[in-house]
Amino acid sequence: MIKDIIKNLKSSSTLKINEISNKLESEGKKIYKFGFGQSPFQVPIDVIDELKNNAYQNKYLPMQGLSELRTAISRYASSQNNQNYKAENIIIGPGTKELMFLLQLLFDGDILLPTPSWVSYAPQALLGRNKVCWIETTSENNWFPTAKEIEKTILKNKDKNYLLFLNSPNNPSGQICNNLKEISFIAKKYNILILSDEIYSELSFNKGFKSISEFYPEKTIISNGLSKWCGAGGWRLGYFIIPEALTELKNSIKNLASETFSSVSAPIQYAAIAAYNNNHDEYINNSCSILKAVGEYVYENLKSNKININKPQGGFYLMPEFLIEKFSTSEAMCSNILEETGVILLPGSDFGFSKKRMIVRLSFTDFNGHKFMQNMEQTKKINLNLISKFAPKIIEGTKKLKIWTESI
Repeated sequence: MIKDIIKNLKSSSTLKINEISNKLESEGKKIYKFGFGQSPFQVPIDVIDELKNNAYQNKYLPMQGLSELRTAISRYASSQNNQNYKAENIIIGPGTKELMFLLQLLFDGDILLPTPSWVSYAPQALLGRNKVCWIETTSENNWFPTAKEIEKTILKNKDKNYLLFLNSPNNPSGQICNNLKEISFIAKKYNILILSDEIYSELSFNKGFKSISEFYPEKTIISNGLSKWCGAGGWRLGYFIIPEALTELKNSIKNLASETFSSVSAPIQYAAIAAYNNNHDEYINNSCSILKAVGEYVYENLKSNKININKPQGGFYLMPEFLIEKFSTSEAMCSNILEETGVILLPGSDFGFSKKRMIVRLSFTDFNGHKFMQNMEQTKKINLNLISKFAPKIIEGTKKLKIWTESI
């Protein structure tokens, strides 16, 4: 009755870990939610007000998205990336995850995924019946592929079509890609399609983000949305910016969208206009300052001769590698850490790494960002006292993880 390809599909590990976390918490257990990654901050109040004001909107909207919203996004994204994006090349979806799935569904070729990659890229490729080609990376290159590694993979079969997923700042590593030019050179050479997942772009800590569309605009699809910078993950609104040269692909996505989600919630779209039209620089800068301070606290307290870890550069993740040999798999190690400390982590095997590598993803968002931001605005300074007061579970969980590591 059920297709084999669906039978073999597992539940998304990030959503599953969130359910496990909530269940354990409801049972009265003291846990530290370092597994599930979502913004700890409240949606800006002006955007919330617009949602309230438009709650009465109950009509189906155009499948491609509200014209006023697409215009607002085109202006906003153009200023962010120093480009000139057109509203007619933007598609609004119920989160970027759905749009990525439609892209993988229509794409005829192989999917190039850096190791590590976000948990849903590979399962979506499977559902789209596309082969995944994993590309090895190193911490020295911020866990992004070199042009040489990409080319080596392509040369195994030059006649294929290729779609490269590039996510910077990255989930799960928290790193920013610094070799965009060399990647764009190889992409042009072999006519590769690129999906630039820029969902964390506004959360770059040192304003170090650049879009690969700056170097390869003709075949780069930009993916972004409200969930990370605006704290609106549950609102489910994302978008694609598709270049003129890919009009046929854009029309195919529109056709698929018309037979799947039809259109995104009307009240959410109207509220999103305020998110992209109004100035939220202070909100974003404060978010980045808090996340940077909290992330660097965890980094400074975990780095040791038993843990390799890169300093966070954006988003809200760290990716420690434990230099221990006690466990056979990273999943077994995460289970032991949860049992011994209450700290919930995701194993690196969920992101494309070998199960034998003791790599995990750590999300440093288990705190009330709204209260933290309110008090930060009053003090204008983030120090250890402020982190201890408004992110106590980050402090406690990090200490427990450090003690556990030293005991192994």
